[in-house]
Amino acid sequence: MDIPVYQSDAPVRAYSIERKTKETQISVNLCLEGGPVEIHTGIGFFDHMLTAFAFYGGLGLELAVKGDLEVDGHHTVEDTGIVLGQAMSRALGDRKGIRRFASAYIPMDEALCFAALDFSNRPFLVFDADMPQPMIGGYDSCLTEEFMRAFAVNSGLTLHMKCLYGKNAHHITEALFKALGVAVREAVQVTSAGVTSTKGVL
Repeated sequence: MDIPVYQSDAPVRAYSIERKTKETQISVNLCLEGGPVEIHTGIGFFDHMLTAFAFYGGLGLELAVKGDLEVDGHHTVEDTGIVLGQAMSRALGDRKGIRRFASAYIPMDEALCFAALDFSNRPFLVFDADMPQPMIGGYDSCLTEEFMRAFAVNSGLTLHMKCLYGKNAHHITEALFKALGVAVREAVQVTSAGVTSTKGVL
């Protein structure tokens, strides 16, 4: 069922954040209503995935990361998920009127992946996607799950992801990021003036 977007005079939902640790330095400018997309993490494939996520999510996203890539990509990828999740949560504010639930199937050549999510403020990740190859360029394919967990926990998102089938880790990973973007775009739409919950609060 197609639910019309609720028209309101609410301000643009956006948030900027910076986070510095001994392992990473990250700055994020996120706008749920769209805008420029510019991603620099130092990991080419990860940049590609985040760009796809932002594009299909209808997001404006400017993200710059300096991480300890001389160690490996783990801190860069996980910490990006943390900061991006925090920005998403702050941009959503009290989540009043958002559609909240959404899901998407995305095919990528031989792979088919699925994401279902709920911006419930009850973070949880179920991730069922085996990666046939351990590396995708300079990106450890196991880090996709780490990113999704960090993003879900810090954005207050219940997120279920599954690869139904696939033989290429690149295709599987890309389908997962695109599925996340498509579902996020639908879920953050403001469709009413009230809270989308029988409890009256999220």
